[in-house]
Amino acid sequence: MLKSRAKYHLGQVVRHRKHPFRGVVFDVDAMFANTEDWYEAIPEEVRPNKDQPFYHLLAENDQSYYVAYVSEQNLVADYTGEPVSHPDLPDLFGDFEDGQYPLQFQLN
Repeated sequence: MLKSRAKYHLGQVVRHRKHPFRGVVFDVDAMFANTEDWYEAIPEEVRPNKDQPFYHLLAENDQSYYVAYVSEQNLVADYTGEPVSHPDLPDLFGDFEDGQYPLQFQLN
């Protein structure tokens, strides 16, 4: 069954259900849109179904900042109220407020 609505929205802080990282949603794919090599690299026993939203995150853990691509089933909303420190956040979003980041609109 294809789920057509994303549970999380742009600027929302989320965390991974199993791995110790959090991030801010900056893009959403309605269903899997990464490479087959990326997908096959996930161990089969934990490989997510492709027919669900996948999220692009500006992610952080205790060691580093990076971009993550995560299935909806592996995310939960982060209600800690703590900001994310990813250095690319100011390029896409305004200041952290009320537990999320507002989109940054710039006219060039």
